[in-house]
Amino acid sequence: MIATLVENCKLSGINPHDWLTRTLVALANDHPANRLAELMPWTAVA
Repeated sequence: MIATLVENCKLSGINPHDWLTRTLVALANDHPANRLAELMPWTAVA
């Protein structure tokens, strides 16, 4: 699953390391469970 998300980042022109760092920080800071779609690489801005 992680590999798929990383590849999605690459296809979208997003740095996978930066995306994963931002996502993990958001989750650690109690990002609402009903808004997880906001954290997916295909919704991130390249």
